[in-house]
Amino acid sequence: MILAGGQGSRLTVLTENTAKPAIPFGGKYRLIDFPLSNCVNSGIDTVGILTQYQPLQLNEYIGNGMPWGLNSSNGGVHVLSPYSKSASSEWYRGTANAIYQNISFMERYHPANVLILSGDHIYKMNYAEMLASHVNNKADCTIAVLDVPIEEASRFGIMSADENCKIYEFQEKPKEPKSTKASMGIYAFRWEVLKKYLTEDNEDSNSSNDFGKNVIPKLVADGRRLFAYEFNGYWKDVGTVSSLWQANMDLLGENPLLDMGEARNRIYSRNYSHPGSYIAPESEIVNSYIAEGSTVYGKIYNSIISTGCLVEKDAEIHNSVVMPNAVIETHSIIRYAIIGEDATVHAYAKIGDDPEFYEKNRWDIAVVGREKEVPQKKILLPKEVY
Repeated sequence: MILAGGQGSRLTVLTENTAKPAIPFGGKYRLIDFPLSNCVNSGIDTVGILTQYQPLQLNEYIGNGMPWGLNSSNGGVHVLSPYSKSASSEWYRGTANAIYQNISFMERYHPANVLILSGDHIYKMNYAEMLASHVNNKADCTIAVLDVPIEEASRFGIMSADENCKIYEFQEKPKEPKSTKASMGIYAFRWEVLKKYLTEDNEDSNSSNDFGKNVIPKLVADGRRLFAYEFNGYWKDVGTVSSLWQANMDLLGENPLLDMGEARNRIYSRNYSHPGSYIAPESEIVNSYIAEGSTVYGKIYNSIISTGCLVEKDAEIHNSVVMPNAVIETHSIIRYAIIGEDATVHAYAKIGDDPEFYEKNRWDIAVVGREKEVPQKKILLPKEVY
């Protein structure tokens, strides 16, 4: 079950008209490609995707699941939106309530275990190994954890576990963390346990219906068998503009954990038909990724140019992410920025700037939203949004 209904408000204009898991990434992917591809690579063939906020683009992108091999008539991928029950419909109230509202869907498949994932994290993981550990431990719940620096631990749900990885304490975003084992928002539940605790949580009028705030602490308090599954690969929660930008920039490095095309753990995507890219002789490209269907006349340094983009002559792009079908007109200069899908930056505009010229609290990635048109000669300073 993939939780894909979040608004992603910290991503500002990038999620005004689309669900966060549908945000483009890495030139030709979207965030939802990661959990879907991980499922396929782990041998999981029955997937429910829980959508809510601005779901149209995400629903269209997922389609029948064929690009990920999830178009089976027995199982496959299912998009699960809130639906009308008797006289009224009810929005998903928190992560636990979203799963609770789809108990009947899960029961159709008589599962022994249910895997719950987030639809907006960048990582590659073999869930089959985690599930095997879950079964071997006779666990009621297994939580994937990542070791984080102690100074960042207060941003996460933190597990304390013994030498056998059995969890004995859980803290949700603690001010004074007792451990550095951070929850990745990936849970494997024994089905009967999940059903029982979701039902009880739904009946609790004081609950915020959240796994981290309510369900997991209740399991710990009741002495259930909870285990941590340690993950050592690349993982990033792209909940902010700067983290989304950084994850894209990581693709330009030499991190083998982010090899999107490796045969055994490939990341799949719905790649609409694009011709090859045209790179003009006068262009200059350094340490950058140019996706299919783009036309480049300008200068590009340490940047990602997504499918179907146009970069005109004498335009410059530095350390930036340009999302699909964007147009960067002549003499525009873009530095440390994200340009949204289908946006146009008109001639002589200047977007963003180098961090070295600003105080730390006055600098961040500049952002142009989806389908926005930046006027000629417009100046968008670092940290500003258009």
